Amino acid sequence: MGLSRLAALHGVATSFSPSAGVTVPVPDSTVTAVLAALGVDAGTPAEVGRSLSAAESAAASRLLPPTVVVWSGEPLPAALAALPPDAELTVEPECPPGATEAPPRLRMRVPKTLAPAPPDGGTPSWWTEPPPGVHRATVRASGHRYATAVLVVAPDRVPQPPARTHGFLVQLYSLLSARSWGMGDLADLADLAAWSGRTLGTGFVQVNPLHAAVPGSPTDPSPYRPSSRRFPDPVHLHIESVPEYGHVRDRAALDDLRLDAAALSDAVLNKGALIDRDAVWELKKQALELVARVPLTPGRRAAYCDYLAEQGQALEDHALWCALAEVHGPRWRDWPEGLRDPRSARTARARTELMDRVDLHCRLAWLTDTQLAAAQQAAREAGMAVGVVHDLAVGVHPDGADTWAQQEAFAHGMSVGAPPDAFNAQGQDWGLPPWRPDALAASGYAPYRALLRGVLAHAGALRIDHVMGLFRLWWVPEGRPPTEGTYVSHDAEAMLAVLVLEAHRAGAAVVGEDLGTVEPGVREALARRGVLGTSVLWFERDWDGDGRPLAPERWRRDCVATATTHDLPSTAARLTGDHVTLRHRLGLLTRPLEQELAEDVTGTTEWLSCLARLRLLPEGEGDEEAAVRAVHRFLLRTPARMTGIWLPDTVGDRRPQNLPGTWDQYPNWRLPVADAEGHPVTLEEIAASPRLHRLMEVFRPPAESSGVRTAPPGARRP
Repeated sequence: MGLSRLAALHGVATSFSPSAGVTVPVPDSTVTAVLAALGVDAGTPAEVGRSLSAAESAAASRLLPPTVVVWSGEPLPAALAALPPDAELTVEPECPPGATEAPPRLRMRVPKTLAPAPPDGGTPSWWTEPPPGVHRATVRASGHRYATAVLVVAPDRVPQPPARTHGFLVQLYSLLSARSWGMGDLADLADLAAWSGRTLGTGFVQVNPLHAAVPGSPTDPSPYRPSSRRFPDPVHLHIESVPEYGHVRDRAALDDLRLDAAALSDAVLNKGALIDRDAVWELKKQALELVARVPLTPGRRAAYCDYLAEQGQALEDHALWCALAEVHGPRWRDWPEGLRDPRSARTARARTELMDRVDLHCRLAWLTDTQLAAAQQAAREAGMAVGVVHDLAVGVHPDGADTWAQQEAFAHGMSVGAPPDAFNAQGQDWGLPPWRPDALAASGYAPYRALLRGVLAHAGALRIDHVMGLFRLWWVPEGRPPTEGTYVSHDAEAMLAVLVLEAHRAGAAVVGEDLGTVEPGVREALARRGVLGTSVLWFERDWDGDGRPLAPERWRRDCVATATTHDLPSTAARLTGDHVTLRHRLGLLTRPLEQELAEDVTGTTEWLSCLARLRLLPEGEGDEEAAVRAVHRFLLRTPARMTGIWLPDTVGDRRPQNLPGTWDQYPNWRLPVADAEGHPVTLEEIAASPRLHRLMEVFRPPAESSGVRTAPPGARRP
């Protein structure tokens, strides 16, 4: 009982439910290991007793919990409403982004004689709401009782997208244009947004995470296991768009690099080669080193200095990690001992010795930031109501820049994943170290806030991968199987409040990837704060009824509705059963092929029958391209605010970008967009594709029958 009580006080679960009515206990050894990662001694009964006594004593004596959330316009939280008579509350407001000084300190005193609580749970007369932000609160009461807390004051909801809009979903690396250097880049993103917004009336383009990767040979190609989520990867730069490019003196060297880049693209587009991120980066790095020799103009220098000042220590740490990785390799735990600590004297000397490389990596971050801004500007100028939707990965690589620079914020020796369930009896270990909830709270959520501020800087909206992680994550102790993990909870109210605050400051909507098993109450909590969900057609069934396809009018309104995602088969592959035969070829099926195909055909037939019954398939069954159009007609029948169109679906691509459960068996994250025959297609060819334009007719408003689309509100005419 003592261990269970201690675990509960620190948000560590001692059991979990893989399915309704089933409860599985967590091994005591797992609970002990997780508590140790949180700095809590629980290895022996005596240690459990001492730690429990200390935790209970601290909780009983606190006037406020570690974090208090105030939602603007809503009743005061219980922690503040229950302050004792004559208590004094002092709030030190934070300095808002872009401001030069913080608002004045606020002092409030609870009356000696408390008035009756407002009947509607409203605001007591002594309370003065601080401005939105993450502040420090101090409370003093009689008997020398004293406490400090993080006070998060947030708007009640994130900004909302238009009532109805549609747009493309694409993995940016897969979108090559005629000018790409072997993989899609930020100029391609801007061009896709400008073309689709002006010509097709799309309201957004959603891309994969563009976070900085861990360098290596080879680099981990997954965009969901980055070195840093805080800074973007310069591999996405379009080299020729850098203003200094035109002033490089060694034109012959640049021309040679461009020829090599053209050969990389040709190999991918015409010779069946995979996207080679490492080769692309080697060429771009050489070109950028030449570009960096060109002095910045006074105006450009001023803009760069502003960026350095705005990003501060975080950018310097990231750039230093990049420079040290060039010398000592990307695994910082294998570096010479003094360099493993970002604040050591040896690291300070290395910072000086590697100053030129540090400045280069700072400049690359700045250049990437400017092109991200340009892509969003291109989207908005094309009339897009939302623009670029960026993606936030659930975690970072254990050897990356973030874990080196923010060691105190991560639970070392732990990895996040998923528990065993009906679909995967072994559970999952994603190899991503989790943030320590206690460390986040103690810092005023500084790493989390900086992360959100960075990814939201040039976003019309933000997709959060595995959004359930704001509430709890499955921690797996190092060296143990995922089945021996447990859930560790965050202060979900605080995590949501910080998210809403930063999204509101950026004017960006938020989409949560909430597919799969979701804890009761999570979707409701997200919806209350305006966070949209994710609904994928094939999973939307009447699970509480007959299990058949869910009628379109019964779908939720506050979501992005789509036919597929980067982790799922394309729509053409789903309709034809190609995804089953692919898994069979790779030896991934757990049942005979005939049985798998029969079950898949049954499910697909149910959906096709539903589409026909709703008169969304006028062409009749047997036409794969017509069925893809019918699927999207169905999505438009739902009340979903946003409808996502998987860009490879527009040209009939049958290959998934990622096949979960594979590593070297399948070329995950390395495939270009291809047509129905598997031939790679460029952005230019996609834009001219008759198949794409037939599909996009589904999204054309009925009034637009002349063949020329009227410009959406806010669009600039060419």
